[in-house]
Amino acid sequence: MKSKRSPHPSSLKLLEKISTGKTVREYRNKQDVYLQGDPADAMFIIESGNVKLTVKSNGGKKAVIAILGRGDTFGEGCLTSQSRRKATATTVQPSTIVRVKKETLARIIRQNRGFAEHLIHYLLSRVDRIQEDFVALFFNLSEMRLARVLLSLDHFGNGGKLKRVIPHIDQETLAEMIGTTRSRVSHFMNRFRDLGFIDYDGSGLTIYSGLLKLAMNA
Repeated sequence: MKSKRSPHPSSLKLLEKISTGKTVREYRNKQDVYLQGDPADAMFIIESGNVKLTVKSNGGKKAVIAILGRGDTFGEGCLTSQSRRKATATTVQPSTIVRVKKETLARIIRQNRGFAEHLIHYLLSRVDRIQEDFVALFFNLSEMRLARVLLSLDHFGNGGKLKRVIPHIDQETLAEMIGTTRSRVSHFMNRFRDLGFIDYDGSGLTIYSGLLKLAMNA
C-alpha cells in the first residue's frame, strides 16, 4: 500500500509566538514527562530527542501508540475538556522539552488568530499521520512498519541523501511500537544495514534514502 506523507509543519514555530508561560527542561533517557491519569494542565513541544506515548488498560496490558520527534507536540488534550492524561509520555532518548501552560495556550488562541490557525493545521496533520500509521499497522508487514517508524523518528524527508537520527535506538521500544518481538526487530535492522538502507554504531543511526523508497512503495 503506497502512502505519501504530507510535509510536517513543525510546531516549533508556535514557540516564537509564546513569550511567557513556558518552561524548558532537559530529560534523561527513559524519564517520564507525565503519567496516565495525571492532571492535563499543559501541552509539550519537543525541541530535541524523542518521546513515546504508552497506554495501559485496566487489565495491565500496555501499548505504544506513538513515537514522537523534534517539532512534535503532545498533551494537546489539555485544550479540551480532558482533565486527566490518557497516556504516559516517556522519553526514549535524552530530550529537551518545552512545557506550555494550558492557561497560556487558551489566552494566545483567543488573542492571536494566526497562532490558532497554525495550531489547528498542525493538529490536523497529526491526525493524518496517526491514521496512516494505523493503516500501516493493519496492512503492512512488520518489516515495513519498522521502516516507517525509523523514518518518523526524525521526520526524514525526500530532500536529503542521509540523515543522522538518534543515538542508542531502543529495539525493545521499536518492537512494542510495531507489534513484534525484539529479536525480529534486530533481524530487520541487520537486513536494512546489509541492503545499505541504514548504518549504525555506538554513536547513532544513519538512515539513507533507500529506506524511504522502501516505505513509500510498501
